Amino acid sequence: MKRSIKNSEATLAMALLAPSLILLIVLVFYPMLSNIQISFLDVPLNARLKSQFIGLKNYVDVLKDPSFYVSLGLTIAYTALVVIGSTFLGLVVALVFNRDFKFRGTARSLITLSYVTPSISLIFAWKYMFNNGYGIVNDLLVDKLHLLDKAPLWFDKPVSSFILVVLFAIWRYYPYAFISLLAILQTVDKNLYEAADMDGANGWQKFKNVTLPSIMPVLATVVVLRSIWMFYMFTDVYLLTNKVDILGIYLYKTAFAFNDLGKASAISVILFLIIALVIFITRKRVNLNNG
Repeated sequence: MKRSIKNSEATLAMALLAPSLILLIVLVFYPMLSNIQISFLDVPLNARLKSQFIGLKNYVDVLKDPSFYVSLGLTIAYTALVVIGSTFLGLVVALVFNRDFKFRGTARSLITLSYVTPSISLIFAWKYMFNNGYGIVNDLLVDKLHLLDKAPLWFDKPVSSFILVVLFAIWRYYPYAFISLLAILQTVDKNLYEAADMDGANGWQKFKNVTLPSIMPVLATVVVLRSIWMFYMFTDVYLLTNKVDILGIYLYKTAFAFNDLGKASAISVILFLIIALVIFITRKRVNLNNG
């Protein structure tokens, strides 16, 4: 009797999971395996022609391409700056909002606006703000404060473009860290702070010895997830400027500007391996610290 009940429960569980598993196979595993397969092929533009197996040639071409290393360096710098900046800003704001004050709920809603608003709206708002002809930033710096002689072309120069895409991403994504860290901050036992006060601990010592260890698991998760998302970033940077060729844009140009699908697939596999290695190392360090 018990055996039949267990079998029926297992059958029901598989029936309930089947739609999700099918979607996972169709939308994730099959494209991933197909992409790996393409990375070993020379794919012609003419769909009627057969693809040729060329082994590791696409990977060799990627690793010999100087543009790949330039894009990789830009991506690492972009990811590091955005993750550190957005996490730090989110943590600071979460610490401020972990106290009672008037209109706290309204202020929280306003803070999350940049995260829930569609990216396309925010991107064109930023491009409007920094427009050299009628942007509010240039109007303020040139006409009002007279800090600059003429309006710079912010998104037409590599250095200024890189700085602006980093600042945009920090402002755009820090609410994610804010929401996650505020949630865990509200679970920290207040008695720990009272005990620290009795021991004469100052604000920094309480943060270092009480707050930081309590939020470390969530903090590590935020950093890892945000690193993955930023490493694969494409839309924000592509729509803001054409002067910052991070790996997502380098891959896009390889696939659709140069029509080299095999090389583009090899780039995506290399990206996956890099991200997998970073996640493995990060999680291992976090587990050791928690242990």
